[in-house]
Amino acid sequence: MQALPILLVVPGTGSAESCHAPSRPFVPSDSQLVRDYRDVIRQDFEDYISDIQSYFRCLDEERTRAFEEARAVSEDYDRFLQLVGD
Repeated sequence: MQALPILLVVPGTGSAESCHAPSRPFVPSDSQLVRDYRDVIRQDFEDYISDIQSYFRCLDEERTRAFEEARAVSEDYDRFLQLVGD
């Protein structure tokens, strides 16, 4: 009886990161409200700019992680095909 090779599938240690886009700042259409809340609105814009930069970094990191995972999966698939003789 010939021994059959066993292919173990082990989940990767990497996991996809969820990148969440920040909400756009709200600017009231009433000019008096804009003047009354200018400091709050200004801070909302500054927070948005900071958050969108973090969001872009997250997307870049996730893209890099996904490409690396796809490369590793492709190599695993090649090894699998060699094991099954296809």
